[in-house]
Amino acid sequence: MSKPHKQIILGAYLGGVNHHTLWSDPDAGSQIDFASFRHLAQTAERGRFDFFFLAEGLALRERLGLIFDQDIVGRPDTLPVLAALAAVTEHLGLIGTINATFNEPYELARQLSSLDHLSGGRAGWNVVTSFDAFTGANFRRGGFLHRDDRYTRAGEFLAAARELWDSWAADAVAADREAGVFLRDAKAGEFAFTGEQFDISGRFTTPRSPQGRPVILQAGVSPQGRDFAAGGADAIFSPYHRLDEAQEFYRDIRARAVRLGRPADAVKLLPHASFVLGESEADAIERHRDITRRQIGGRTAQILLETVWNRDLSGYDPDGPLPDVDPDPEGPPVVRGRARIAEDAHRRVAEWRRLAEDNSYSLRDLAIHVFGRTEFVGTPEQVADRIDTFVQQDGSDGFILGSHLTPTGLDEFVDKVVPLLQERGSLRTDYTGATLRDNLGLPYPDAQPDALADARPDATRVA
Repeated sequence: MSKPHKQIILGAYLGGVNHHTLWSDPDAGSQIDFASFRHLAQTAERGRFDFFFLAEGLALRERLGLIFDQDIVGRPDTLPVLAALAAVTEHLGLIGTINATFNEPYELARQLSSLDHLSGGRAGWNVVTSFDAFTGANFRRGGFLHRDDRYTRAGEFLAAARELWDSWAADAVAADREAGVFLRDAKAGEFAFTGEQFDISGRFTTPRSPQGRPVILQAGVSPQGRDFAAGGADAIFSPYHRLDEAQEFYRDIRARAVRLGRPADAVKLLPHASFVLGESEADAIERHRDITRRQIGGRTAQILLETVWNRDLSGYDPDGPLPDVDPDPEGPPVVRGRARIAEDAHRRVAEWRRLAEDNSYSLRDLAIHVFGRTEFVGTPEQVADRIDTFVQQDGSDGFILGSHLTPTGLDEFVDKVVPLLQERGSLRTDYTGATLRDNLGLPYPDAQPDALADARPDATRVA
């Protein structure tokens, strides 16, 4: 039996929390003005994308105690932006990144349920965690959470949020004018949840939303992270862009989902990706080279390497050889808010030195090789073919696409690549679903086993 032709899932993200965004480009717009968010969201909807995705930065990154502008700073709060976009779009899903370490289940569940109501069933939550004390210092408890405990809290947080969303039956609101009865059950919204991290009870104020529960996204690569994502997420960020690695990850997540009592296709895999188009392949490659070298200038290259070296590298020539000093992972942090503190710095630097020696890389060349990120470079026809091939061969179920240019960078993809994918029958020509779940081909919660209890530490659901 022939394999069915897959429909590609597409998300659009707005850059703004790292060096990939060219804020200095003459055509770049604001990272905070609502016009930028509106333009990108409406462009994505014109291209029949599934959702708009918003990342979040909870702390301004620092270098030696000062904010550095190699990153974009000044991101507004996620939920107000998405609520505003709900009013200027009709079909596009609205997914925000919100940290489970620094929030509380009742408040966030209520906010997300409200967004789902306001948007007619288009809300989603990208669940992230943090063990970063630097970011946590912005929050009332210091926010520090041991690395080993972050999934414990996140698992309980998501389970508690589901308890709250499920506390209202779909038909709980009768609104019977003749009988004078508003609720079928006066106990609607009643909940109680007890676990290691949370002990809450009360009555949830928001009736069941159009999707039942917002769509849940998560990223997990470690065995613990993969189980958490396979058991509790509707879609997963895949970090893999090589087809063989991506296929292995795809098979593994689907197998874990089945072991946790879920259908294999209940979890969608979506790598992030960027693109550069050209009139010819050579034109696209040259354009990509120019963009990348503007993204990673000499100063940015030094700072990116400082995140692992943990030394002040400003005295080294970006166009010269790699620093001749060893990393200092135990020293006072040079970069705060993005340093790769979980890595083995000495092993990483040794790998980079071998890579630089084998390829005659300068400091900046190495930074471009390691930190540059553009997966699709070519003509519109080549990019459409590579995206479609990757998805059809089960490297993923689609991609979350962004551009170096805010907010207009997605325009040429929608104008030039989307029609080619539609001609192949790999991308919808119009929306057919009423909600984000419909458009993603995801089951509704009532028909989906709650596998999260098997993928998280023990917690008791009392209600």
